[in-house]
Amino acid sequence: MEFMIFTEPQQGATYSDLLRVAQATEAAGLNGFFRSDHYLSMGGSGLPGPTDAWTTLSALAVQTKGIALGTLVTSATFRLPGPLAIAVAQADVMSGGRIELGLGAGWFEAEHTGYGIPFPPVRERFERLAEQLEIITGLWATPEGETFSFDGAHYTVVNSPGLPKPTRKIPVIIGGNGRRRTPALAARYATEFNMPFSDPDTAVAQFDRVARACDDIGRDPSEIKRSLVHTLVIGRTSAEVARRAEQLSRSPEDLADNPLAGTPAEIVDRLGRWREKTGISRVYLQVLDLDDLDQIDLVVNEIVPHLG
Repeated sequence: MEFMIFTEPQQGATYSDLLRVAQATEAAGLNGFFRSDHYLSMGGSGLPGPTDAWTTLSALAVQTKGIALGTLVTSATFRLPGPLAIAVAQADVMSGGRIELGLGAGWFEAEHTGYGIPFPPVRERFERLAEQLEIITGLWATPEGETFSFDGAHYTVVNSPGLPKPTRKIPVIIGGNGRRRTPALAARYATEFNMPFSDPDTAVAQFDRVARACDDIGRDPSEIKRSLVHTLVIGRTSAEVARRAEQLSRSPEDLADNPLAGTPAEIVDRLGRWREKTGISRVYLQVLDLDDLDQIDLVVNEIVPHLG
């Protein structure tokens, strides 16, 4: 099982904060550092303000050496597909082939209106996501010396050289609870499907929908890695768990379905049962207190030896 640290910088973090956590992630021997792609806090001041996801990851690409780096997830409403393909490919080259692209339709209207970004209705957002996935992967896959064109309802690409090229086929992460469009897009484009803040039964049902969508187009469902994300609330004792939960304004009810909440022994047990039931092979540990790196040490010393 792979273990990735996942951060929410829009809640309040500088680049220096993210660099410190990413380097601690690497030094601890975990598999990757991921960040959200948001421009507005979802509670609190968010000071000193948002950091751009792909600017951040490009810098981390040259200030780390071996961990995977990526977004969970970039919003298709934020960037045009051609420039996004260029930015992600360049970051991948800068990292030596460690970038992964999580891409979604976008959902947080306030950050769009707050920064002058159009926010179309949900159907159009999914249409744009589908076209972006086709364009971005098409640009990367176009052989050097050939060109890529696309004529869609929302984007048109004419005779693009599809440059620069990434170092390899960049993993694409798709996730969420949509019952029809999301599994269909995952079957066509994803190398990983992520279930965010879910319970096992909901995750199994959605993973099954992705598998059926793969069957519909003749793709082997086992080609798509299964993953989950939950908030990390770990402590050596129940009292320490409760303290960290209180600091995050989490109630006991909030932690009931969270496999990453509890003492190390409890988390090992819950994650083991999750893996057995759902087939997950990657876990994103959402770390909300970026000053509390003791949590990372606990994961490395008490969780990874049993499940990693």
